[in-house]
Amino acid sequence: MYKLFMLFLCLPFYLQAYSVIDYSFITKYEYGQMLYENPRGIGCNKCHGEKGEGKLIATYKGDKGNEKQLYGPKISNVTWEQFKHSLSQKENKSLFMPTYFLTNEELVSIHYYITNLKK
Repeated sequence: MYKLFMLFLCLPFYLQAYSVIDYSFITKYEYGQMLYENPRGIGCNKCHGEKGEGKLIATYKGDKGNEKQLYGPKISNVTWEQFKHSLSQKENKSLFMPTYFLTNEELVSIHYYITNLKK
């Protein structure tokens, strides 16, 4: 009887401790990294760099033969609102950035990853 009483007495503390521990298979950071590198198509890192620092995508000749460069902008410092707006449009206004069909949870994970990169 005493053991049963102790079980019921300790059960709430055990359940509370259990709910605080993250038992997920993959962390939010790792999930964001996975999506950043392969979000269903061309990874963000191909144009925005491994750490979201921006990257030279291509060098080409313009109409008059002059050399031009195409850069993917730095995204590691964008706000959540800017990030969500740029990726939530039905058709991206950029001529180069692909349109992704990401869920809100995926967007949150990618933004979390790029703003918390381990430098």
